[in-house]
Amino acid sequence: MTWHGPTFRISDGENIGGAWCLVWRKHDWLDEQYPEHLFVYADGRISLDRFEATDLAGLGRWLASGKIALHRDRPDAPEPSPAPPKWEQRYPEPCTDETFLAEVADEIARLAGRPRAADRCWDAIRAYRAEPTEGRRAALRDAYLAVPAHLRVFMLGDMDLQDRPLRVLVTALGERVDGDGPEVTERMHQDSLDYFARTDTAVAAAREREAVLHADDPTGTPQPPVVLTQTMYPGGWPDRLGDFALRNDYEAPFSHRGETYPTVVHGYWALSAADRADHDLIRAAATADEARERGGRAVRRADWPAMRLAVMAGLLRAKFDQHPELAELLLGTGQAGILYTGFHDSPYWRDEGPRGGRNWTGRLLELIRSELAVR
Repeated sequence: MTWHGPTFRISDGENIGGAWCLVWRKHDWLDEQYPEHLFVYADGRISLDRFEATDLAGLGRWLASGKIALHRDRPDAPEPSPAPPKWEQRYPEPCTDETFLAEVADEIARLAGRPRAADRCWDAIRAYRAEPTEGRRAALRDAYLAVPAHLRVFMLGDMDLQDRPLRVLVTALGERVDGDGPEVTERMHQDSLDYFARTDTAVAAAREREAVLHADDPTGTPQPPVVLTQTMYPGGWPDRLGDFALRNDYEAPFSHRGETYPTVVHGYWALSAADRADHDLIRAAATADEARERGGRAVRRADWPAMRLAVMAGLLRAKFDQHPELAELLLGTGQAGILYTGFHDSPYWRDEGPRGGRNWTGRLLELIRSELAVR
């Protein structure tokens, strides 16, 4: 199944992490099915569309009763083709009710921060490679078989060999792999061990190469983002500076290319106007909101889409260059990401959380903060 997330629910004031997938639900009165969201949470709660709740055992009863199904019933569907020998098959095994329950249990473990069946299998692989005894091979086989059957081919992340090296490794000498494959020999076991050794070498080389290429990547725990929210002050701006002064509508007059603007909003919309008269009318607006309104109604310069980002960067530089107290305020945000939110700016300039937004104002503020820091 395809899991989506993250999501959460609140229980006793605590956020419980979750994920969801789609299943087919049988209609309560009609003989038909419809898609429904199945939510699972870190504490083991499972619900249909958030309201009808159960646990793992209850999910098994839902599946057994036909209340939900993994696939849509198709009475007219053609008979499936005979499956090829398992050793030759290059596709996952079918997802059954039993293996889906195992997958859900794994997803709950992942959400709770506990090892999944695949994690325990990898631990068993490492243990067997360190000491390839028959007892550890048997333990590896048990760990491999605990992985949901329809997910086993993805265990090694190998599109070509899939999980064949592992299937050879868990099969005793002289036995046929999967019952219909080749008889396992010592050479085959060694080839499988060599496969894992080569994989380790390749992974180590890739990580070393990545460390070189990403040598300048920030390290350590990132700071929480600084969120510049849009706030109204009917009585005027507060006397004590706060993050509100980093916003483009804050009144901090500055000069840019021979012109003076009361706010960045005034400068941005004035410079967007094709006509000089509109430029002056916007610049003279009593408030940033009025400047934005006048600017939005003026005829725009034909080249504005290509230059607006550079213009905004220039205006912000001028604002912080000419107001040292605001520059100190911006530098005080440290290395935190800056999310510029609000209602009046377009999504091009602001952050809109899960709904998107390109947050170019926030990104430019981070750039200018970096420039200020190296002066």
